[in-house]
Amino acid sequence: QPEFRRALIKLGHSPFFSKFIKAEIQITKEIAKAVITLSENKIGGLITIEREDGLDNYIEGGIRINSNITSDLISTIFWPGTPLHDGAVIVQELKIAAAGCLFPLTENENISKTCGTRHRAGIGITEETDAISIIVSEETGMVSVAVGGKLEEDVTPDELRKVLEEMSTDTVEKERSG
Repeated sequence: QPEFRRALIKLGHSPFFSKFIKAEIQITKEIAKAVITLSENKIGGLITIEREDGLDNYIEGGIRINSNITSDLISTIFWPGTPLHDGAVIVQELKIAAAGCLFPLTENENISKTCGTRHRAGIGITEETDAISIIVSEETGMVSVAVGGKLEEDVTPDELRKVLEEMSTDTVEKERSG
């Protein structure tokens, strides 16, 4: 076991993981920046981040993008009137995999009647997978986060950053242990 621990420690200090962590931090900043911009301008958006459960079926139903994550690109995708603004953006393996993706709507009757289709889709995908959805209301600009079929509403920018950072930490830990 001591050799195994030393190997894990050495692996954690390798340039690959250093680059991976830096990429995760940059992506977290870009997503948070985009969500804040969408919120301030009351532009609706749905960003779903793949975790362990694959979202390939939903990516196939959207428009493949396979692009680096930038706040400007996310903001442009959700700009009202553009062809992709009504669907979801899926983040997969540190990239925007696709946009204009459609998800199953939650059938949970306990969800507030004020939640529209975007919110219901954001919750629905988290009921079927372990993904995380970030939803921006176009009516109020309010940011919500859905995980495990549960919706946390009125998430502040600091709370959003914390959720994204925790997710990045979880990803790095899984990569190191797996």
